[in-house]
Amino acid sequence: MASNTMDAGMLAKLFLAGAKNLESKKEWINELNVFPVPDGDTGTNMTLTIMAAAREVAALYEMGDVDMRSLCKAVSSGSLRGARGNSGVILSQLFRGFTKGVKEYDEITIPVFATAFEKAVETAYKAVMKPKEGTILTVAKGAAIKARELADSGMDDLGEFMAQIIARADEVLEQTPEMLPVLKQAGVVDSGGQGLMQVLKGAYDAYLGKEIDLSLDAAGATHTGGRPAGGSLEAQAAAEIKFGYCTEFIIMLNKVFNIKMEMDFKAYLESIGDSIVVVADEDVVKVHVHTNDPGLAIQKALKYGALSNMKIDNMRLEHQEKLFKMSKKEEKAEEAPAVQEQPKKDVGFIAVSVGDGINEIFKGLGVDHIIEGGQTMNPSTEDMLNAIDQVNADTIFILPNNKNIILAANQARSLVRDKKIVVIPTKTVPQGITAVINYVPDLSVEENEKTMTEEISNVSTGQVTYAVRDTNIDGKEIKQGDFMGIGDKGILSVGSAISEVTLKMIDEMMSDERELISIYYGSEIQEVDAESLRAQVESKYPGCDIELQYGGQPIYYYIVSAE
Repeated sequence: MASNTMDAGMLAKLFLAGAKNLESKKEWINELNVFPVPDGDTGTNMTLTIMAAAREVAALYEMGDVDMRSLCKAVSSGSLRGARGNSGVILSQLFRGFTKGVKEYDEITIPVFATAFEKAVETAYKAVMKPKEGTILTVAKGAAIKARELADSGMDDLGEFMAQIIARADEVLEQTPEMLPVLKQAGVVDSGGQGLMQVLKGAYDAYLGKEIDLSLDAAGATHTGGRPAGGSLEAQAAAEIKFGYCTEFIIMLNKVFNIKMEMDFKAYLESIGDSIVVVADEDVVKVHVHTNDPGLAIQKALKYGALSNMKIDNMRLEHQEKLFKMSKKEEKAEEAPAVQEQPKKDVGFIAVSVGDGINEIFKGLGVDHIIEGGQTMNPSTEDMLNAIDQVNADTIFILPNNKNIILAANQARSLVRDKKIVVIPTKTVPQGITAVINYVPDLSVEENEKTMTEEISNVSTGQVTYAVRDTNIDGKEIKQGDFMGIGDKGILSVGSAISEVTLKMIDEMMSDERELISIYYGSEIQEVDAESLRAQVESKYPGCDIELQYGGQPIYYYIVSAE
């Protein structure tokens, strides 16, 4: 297929094909995660991110009249809200940068493609605090450099252009183990870079005319945010639903949507319903409201622009059908008071957590909202936005408690206009607990941010889990099924007995200035075994305070902090 331009319809087809190819390879990409831990999820996070956008693109593509601006908005906004984990956030930023470079064109030429690739890389690098080479960023940069080289050479065959870019990106991917020793030790290429390659290769296959099923399995697709499209029925009172229609739509703005207009619109929605989410992103506004009169919300929204992706569900009817299926866990959630009923606070807290014990610890320390995840599933940017919406406070501190969630938290912060959001860069649960403990109400927000950030740097964390494959990392031979103690900067201990591995890990974490050791035991550890471990630690470190608490976390048998 010799061509030198591409229209929006073809670009949409290529994007959907890239998304489908990534989805089909997600488990393989998960297995490329450097550390052989059971929660390796790069492929999953990238897939959830791109599928959030793919569903919006598919809706446009099926109508058969795709324009470039609408396509770019669907890709940009969809991936932004669905972004999960570092790899997902970076992928969403690549898409957002790319769409900035092409959205003004009806037909994309090779020079435009080259510029768009450069904008993609520029946007993604800006999103990462300390960009590291040997990652998805490096692969994307290699593709962009090659694109510019080919464009400047005068190449006019788009198919050959794409083929050479993919070939060069593959070369860069193969070089990633030389850039990151940890990859070389594990004998793998970068998983995020491989995920990006699957997107590019899937798109290229579609360009060549290969038969690809572009349909999306709605049943198997994971929703992008914390609120399901049909409303969280389980969170409604069993006896009565106050507002019966879950209403969702996107406003394609035809005028500037400033902060005052946004606040006025939110105030109107509050007068006719609850469970409100209004997120503005350039010339698109995502709206969610529970109301008894969807027409009023729609009429008001039409004053700002045209509507798309409209969905209205009768929650009372669905509730009647699903009532008998409600679990005890869901019933417990129903009993919790609605956030909207809580009095307004000056300062609120959101923490990412997993495990009923750890959740209760955070709640006991005054955390207002818990986002479940951080081990087997990273929350998305939209999950963060939904949580922010539910905390009735002027200033909200977010504790990601996982290095792979910090970017999503910062991305959510950039989208919030009516509240001050402060992201404390906590990488582990113990750091999050320390941050909350060190909050002082009498200090200013800025002073607390400084203090909390400084204090988490004094926390050393170790986590004990099992290996899912054979590998060699940090000079340690690891066999599938071995137990591993993983510290802040690598693997600290390996062995066949959980207690021995945990004790060795603690030894590696300790120094003379450490005074407190906190041990959180997981859902698979018996209390008697945890008490035995505590006794051994107390015997070895008599000068330290030892705290033992039930965490209830899955996957990680013990989470330990020393400070």
